[in-house]
Amino acid sequence: MSFSSSVSSAQSLSMFAKPFESSKPLTPRISASADVPDFLSADWLESRRKKPFGPRLSFSADEAVHHQLDALKYNDQPHQDYGVEVMYRFAGFDPFQRSTYFGRFFDLGQFERFRRIFHHSTYRVLLGHQEREILSSLHVNENLYKQRIWVRGTRPEEEEIFQFTMVQCVGGSWDGYWLTESLLPDGDAFSGGVAY
Repeated sequence: MSFSSSVSSAQSLSMFAKPFESSKPLTPRISASADVPDFLSADWLESRRKKPFGPRLSFSADEAVHHQLDALKYNDQPHQDYGVEVMYRFAGFDPFQRSTYFGRFFDLGQFERFRRIFHHSTYRVLLGHQEREILSSLHVNENLYKQRIWVRGTRPEEEEIFQFTMVQCVGGSWDGYWLTESLLPDGDAFSGGVAY
């Protein structure tokens, strides 16, 4: 009995020992991961490093207004309403509260509501405007800046004067950034109603 048990245990050992006694070298199986297609573009990493255009700590109040107006002048480049998106990034209102950004209290937390107001007759002069001129600039105090700008639009006899009110944030994650508190036209912007 002891002889048969030793033979059976020797056979079981030889069964397990066969693969290890193979003359083939072991190679890792990484060929399966090469079958996964790579859908990322060649410049994906570089594009991820670029931040969307918006407020920068290095911008002065005057530069912040200038960059916003440039974005509105080329509103649909690189995509539709890109300039309005830039304005939304510079907006210094709380998206969870009603804001007086356009003069009256509006709920501007959703970008679509903000965008629709820019396409209203009073503000659309800014979209793709042809010409602009700074009428006046005033540092009201250390953290408050106002600038009045005359804008000529693309349609005949389309012109308007706007006042940017910029506020420099103090404390928090936006400390030192200039954000737009309000953008107001001279006169009543919503006398004919607004598609809000």
